[in-house]
Amino acid sequence: MSRTTVNKTEPRAIHPDDPGVAEAVGRLRRLTPRADPLSRLPDVHPAHLPRHVAIIMDGNGRWAKKRGFDRSFGHRNGAAAVRRVVEECGRLGVETLTLYSFSTDNWKRPSSEVSALMELCLTYCQGERDRLIEQNVRFRVIGRRQGLPERVLSAIDDLVGATSGCTGQTLCLALNYGAREEIIDAMRAIARDVLAGRVAPEAICEQTLTDRLYTSGLRDPDLLIRTAGEMRVSNFLLWQISYAELFVSQSLWPDFDAADIHEAFRAYAARYRRFGGLGPTTGQG
Repeated sequence: MSRTTVNKTEPRAIHPDDPGVAEAVGRLRRLTPRADPLSRLPDVHPAHLPRHVAIIMDGNGRWAKKRGFDRSFGHRNGAAAVRRVVEECGRLGVETLTLYSFSTDNWKRPSSEVSALMELCLTYCQGERDRLIEQNVRFRVIGRRQGLPERVLSAIDDLVGATSGCTGQTLCLALNYGAREEIIDAMRAIARDVLAGRVAPEAICEQTLTDRLYTSGLRDPDLLIRTAGEMRVSNFLLWQISYAELFVSQSLWPDFDAADIHEAFRAYAARYRRFGGLGPTTGQG
């Protein structure tokens, strides 16, 4: 699945006086003052870190089953991993972190598990409010609102409102999300604009669709991580990940931690992103 060439040279510490290092760190800290990529990943040039990371969180059920518990126990422990990942990405200066938490296909799961996931979302929104505000993290949700419990929608709206003034990292939760549904909704919006005379059919371009996706205003992901060794994208951000680098971690989501993030970021930084051209660009491009 990879389109990339991996640099196999041994990692070395990046010196703060190396060209571009101070400029890159300054850019990261303007958004997230607590970012300290040189201490977290001393062998990776900060200009080669991904700016938008998307993660398909997988393995909660298997993690719980291995320990003799039901799947909801795995989901609860997966919520702890969310906090770890949000905080570590903040330390590394990641601008946007998008987490695939509940897909439109997940409604097919047993009602008890769906109810547990909804309660977990409610608990997260209420419990992480002060922490996100303290860390200047803006919260955003993408996906269809239809079908979500009113209590969950209220908690989401409250957290989005409470963090709307935050100017640092963006935490984007994909909830009741499906990429095909997202594209359909965007096409419907374009069709309505055409019928109303606001958009001419011949003027429709990539940006026309991009502006009507749930992720409007966000840069496309640079890096897509999937945990638990699964090798599929599961209807996640299909339009937006066209040129994202892919990394599959063998760790189950509740075990995913800073070391796993570092492994993924090192792999990303060592790749050449050509975007269909011939000239290699290392890391973020």
